[in-house]
Amino acid sequence: MPSLLLIVFILQLTIHLINTVGATAIDEFLWTLYNLLPTRTHSAVHDSKTLRAEVVRLRKEMNATSSQDEFAKWAKLRRGHDKAVAKYDENANSLKSHRQTFTRVTTILRYLGTNGLRLLLQFYYAKTPMFWIPKGWVPAYVAFLLAFPRAPRGSVSVQVWGIACATVVQIVFAAGAAAWVLLSRREGMAGQKGRREGMGMGVGGGGKKGEGKKEL
Repeated sequence: MPSLLLIVFILQLTIHLINTVGATAIDEFLWTLYNLLPTRTHSAVHDSKTLRAEVVRLRKEMNATSSQDEFAKWAKLRRGHDKAVAKYDENANSLKSHRQTFTRVTTILRYLGTNGLRLLLQFYYAKTPMFWIPKGWVPAYVAFLLAFPRAPRGSVSVQVWGIACATVVQIVFAAGAAAWVLLSRREGMAGQKGRREGMGMGVGGGGKKGEGKKEL
C-alpha cells in the first residue's frame, strides 16, 4: 500500500491537472468515451448523426428544386424534410437530457474523488504525523504551524503537507510552462536569424557578380 505522503501528493497533482485542463473539457472527453461504449446513448448518437445528414441532404434537394415548376417533387421533399427535422429534434432533446444527467453524475464523482477525498484524509489523519522534524531545527512557533491543527508538536500535519504538495506542483508546472515559452521563442528567433543570414548571402552574392561585370 502506498504511503500517505505519496497519496496526498498524487491527490494534489490530480486536482491541479483537473483545474488546468478544465472540468468542461474533461466532461466532453468522458461523454465521448461513454458514447463509444455499448450504452443506451450509443445508438442515439449514431441516429443523431444519420438524421442530421438526412436533414442536410433534403434541404439541399429542396433548394435545388423549384417550388413552382416542380411543386409535387418540392412538396414531397418538404414533407420528408419536416419529418426528419422532427425526429432529429426529438432525438437531440433526449440526448440533451441524458447528457445533463451524465454531467451531474461525473461532477459529483469528480468532487468526491478529489476534494471530497482530500477533506476525508485531512479529517481522518488530522492527528497522524506525516513525518517528524528533528528537535531544534525550527522555532517553537514554526513547529506549532507545521503541526496545525491537531498533529503532534514537532511533526508535519496532513493539512500542511497537502498545502506544501499543492505549492510544489504549481511551481513545477509554472516553471515548465515558462521554459516551454522560452524554448519556443528561442527556436523562432533562431529561424528568423537563419532566414536573415540567407537573404544577406543572396544579396552579397549579387553584389559580387555586379563587380565582376564592371571589371570586364
